[in-house]
Amino acid sequence: MKARIPNQGPTGGNMMKKLQEMQANMEAVQAELAVAEYSASAGGGAVDVTVNGSHEIKAIHIKPEVMDPEEPDMLEDLLLAALNEAMRKADETAEREMGKITGGLQGIPGMGGLF
Repeated sequence: MKARIPNQGPTGGNMMKKLQEMQANMEAVQAELAVAEYSASAGGGAVDVTVNGSHEIKAIHIKPEVMDPEEPDMLEDLLLAALNEAMRKADETAEREMGKITGGLQGIPGMGGLF
């Protein structure tokens, strides 16, 4: 359901137009961010992970020398570190790019649910 905003003269219509443009820009950026890929490595490149902006794991590369059957915990730790770093990169990029569009409107009471 869309909210009806009463006609508030020329400035009210201009504000609505700006909000609609912002919403369109946000949707475009969100679509771009969802498919963008973010990579991270751990253990000096022993494990490389790539995720997309939707937090789907797209690739994992493990150097054979870290696949020690005697130390599975080490490989698990490297995977966790690389995955968490890649996800953090995706989140930080999304936050930064959306902040460019919203220009700080997220902090306005009542506007948080819109962004």
